[in-house]
Amino acid sequence: MNVSVKRIQAIFVKDYKEFYRNYAISTMVLMPLALAFIYSMTGNMDLQSLFMPINLTFAMITAFIQSCLIAEEKEHNTLRSLLLSPASIADVLIGKSALVFVITVIVLGMCMWILEFSPANLAAMGVALVLSTLFYLAMGLIVGLYTKTVMEASVGILPVMIVFSFGPLVLLFADRYPVLEVFQWLPSAQLILLEQYSVTGATSDIIVSLVVLAVWAVVAVSVSAILFKKRMSDE
Repeated sequence: MNVSVKRIQAIFVKDYKEFYRNYAISTMVLMPLALAFIYSMTGNMDLQSLFMPINLTFAMITAFIQSCLIAEEKEHNTLRSLLLSPASIADVLIGKSALVFVITVIVLGMCMWILEFSPANLAAMGVALVLSTLFYLAMGLIVGLYTKTVMEASVGILPVMIVFSFGPLVLLFADRYPVLEVFQWLPSAQLILLEQYSVTGATSDIIVSLVVLAVWAVVAVSVSAILFKKRMSDE
């Protein structure tokens, strides 16, 4: 499939202008930063608290903004026009994800700086964060495809935000309710476990966490690409 850098860049610039003008969406970048700042003022933090702003970044920025940008295109009837243009599906998917990817990387970096968080295994955590970003981008795309307006997307993304952001907190009750251990396989929980394994030097467990994150990312991206092509051909 052909990929055009110029077309991707054009879509990126277009999304940037829409993002900049829509304060309801653009101000969301402040939420994880504010939470990180508040947590940094509390002093000693456990990994659950440390990763809360990071997981919220994925949910409130990566998935939320991605879904809203796609829904806004549908609301203005411009997404169909993009597909009818010379741009390929790959151009559209990459272009529509590039801005959110860049914003996510910047906010994650700022959150980690505010929290003074230095991963025990920088390489492994870097790969994990990239895989998580791809997963949440795909989830945002899926929600955006099945909503018609930005308002609908804002509501539709809530289950994703709640389950994947606060899912690791459920593990606090796993000793009492063993069935809740299933939540440890969530991408957000795997990030926390990955850092725990990195501190102890459990290489095999680190690899398992990365594989789990890779599976989540590959499945989500594949499903979003298939649904994107199907939904656009149906309209």
